[in-house]
Amino acid sequence: MSIWKRIGNLFSKPAPVEVPKSMLQLSPGDICEVSLVTYEVTGRTRTDGRNAVVLTLRDGSQIAYLHIEQREQLQYALYKPIDGRLDDPAEVPSTIELDGHTFYLEEEYEGYVAVAGQTAFMNGGEQHVWQFQSDESRLLRVEWQNGRFMLYEGERVISGDVKVIRAS
Repeated sequence: MSIWKRIGNLFSKPAPVEVPKSMLQLSPGDICEVSLVTYEVTGRTRTDGRNAVVLTLRDGSQIAYLHIEQREQLQYALYKPIDGRLDDPAEVPSTIELDGHTFYLEEEYEGYVAVAGQTAFMNGGEQHVWQFQSDESRLLRVEWQNGRFMLYEGERVISGDVKVIRAS
């Protein structure tokens, strides 16, 4: 190495340290682990005005949805789609009886969603969400967009059970 190159290296700035992606920043193609199951992220839905995303996860033929929200700390909920039907978004009840469990409305919000990859709703647009919880801490999520309902049942996941394996 020449003397001039060594002198130049003394005055050059060090390469910036690359900050790893957080769970809120994952996008299709990334790999994560939730409760010891490795998933590929195949879709991402982000609601404007909320620091939250819903990741569509695939493990072989199984599909799951991870709801991630930044409040005082990161909160995670893992959902599986369920069969069910509601007729009108104006008539979503505040309590829902499902498989012997009573779910109570915990939160309701709406906003514009941006989607990437394969999601339950393939186009962005105005979406309405109802989140329910039972006395047994089971979760129910109802989404309505473009005249279509999606229902999900799930449970909360502690942050120690969620990690990024590979992010692009």
